[in-house]
Amino acid sequence: MPGDHRVNDRIRVDTVRLIDNEGNQRGVVPTREALALARSLDLDLVEIAPTAQPPVCRIMDYGKFKFDEAQKAKESRRKTQNVGVKEMKYRPKIGPGDFDTKTRLVEKFLNEGHKVKITIMFRGRESAHPELGKKILDRIVEKLTDTAKVESAPKLDGRNMIMVLGPEKKAKPKSAESSKEVPKEEVVPSVSVEVTQEEG
Repeated sequence: MPGDHRVNDRIRVDTVRLIDNEGNQRGVVPTREALALARSLDLDLVEIAPTAQPPVCRIMDYGKFKFDEAQKAKESRRKTQNVGVKEMKYRPKIGPGDFDTKTRLVEKFLNEGHKVKITIMFRGRESAHPELGKKILDRIVEKLTDTAKVESAPKLDGRNMIMVLGPEKKAKPKSAESSKEVPKEEVVPSVSVEVTQEEG
């Protein structure tokens, strides 16, 4: 029921189908009577189904209703913004430390429900050896076998090789079981975020 509703004196029909403040159906009643009842309870008469014959009205606290609707809309916007596609960049000759740091961050994104675009960036002559990039992507998939599923297979895009990973639905129960590993993963992000900003 989001949007603008006719309230109290703005409801100009003669009769309405009334739902009281406790959710009980009161049947079809004169609009004046419904409005008087709402005012006696210090509440509002709100038209919730204007196209019905007669329109359906409910007795409620309209200010609280509008606030609740705004909160729901805000929450659903926050959920859609939060889940998106993250990107992590690797190089063909990445060192073991950087590889582990970035891969742990990829795992964190997946556990939060994001998709992750993995980009292998080739420089100069490296682009003549795409198998080096493929080897790194295979290592990432192997390491994240319980957390990730490949949504878009590795493909060359100019000087880059790209693969998209999505969260594996079975990941959450497993991470709950292996409680020893969780704290280690949580310690890493602050370090690895700096690494990605320098590189990307």
